[in-house]
Amino acid sequence: MSESESGEETPMGEFVDSWSDASKHVVNSYVEANRAILAGMGLSSPAEAEQDPAPITSLTYGSTDWSMERSVDTREDLAVGEYVEFTKPLTDRDVHAFAQASGDTNRLHLDQRFAEKSRFGGRIVHGTLVAGLISAALARLPGLTIYLSESMEFKGPAQIGSVLTARCEIVEDLGEDKYRLAANVTTADGATLIDGEAVVLIDEMPY
Repeated sequence: MSESESGEETPMGEFVDSWSDASKHVVNSYVEANRAILAGMGLSSPAEAEQDPAPITSLTYGSTDWSMERSVDTREDLAVGEYVEFTKPLTDRDVHAFAQASGDTNRLHLDQRFAEKSRFGGRIVHGTLVAGLISAALARLPGLTIYLSESMEFKGPAQIGSVLTARCEIVEDLGEDKYRLAANVTTADGATLIDGEAVVLIDEMPY
């Protein structure tokens, strides 16, 4: 509906504007979620790829504020005691992108006023997003890592903006390219947030 003679917008006009703003927000949220998922896989969106056509080797780690350390660089050298670590900050943008991508819109992660009344005193990172750092670390073992199972215990919450490190260390060679690893996530201060283990199959990397 058009403006009234007094120049004020009608309620319908206000509704359309609000709906338009909400639609833009939803679209932007989906875009950010897609970027976050692709970044977690070490990839770029098609638009970003066109703007910055980097060689495939440079896409391994995904971002300049991520880091990785591993004790061996070849699949043949994997043995008990070898390890991999992956470190990244978990930002507010990560939390909102994960909520949109997963559908986990628990207010504890998104609504500060609500979260302040909880036992945590404020918003925290999704536990599953924190646990995803273990998967990210395992993906950086030499070879093609395939998850078979995982068990974990959550020891404490992750604060939004904190820099976390996932460490996975081989504790048993199960044969047939299968390994059991101790897996944990810690804060920059050394506090353990997740403690557990994973069983993986590590194939040769296809080329």
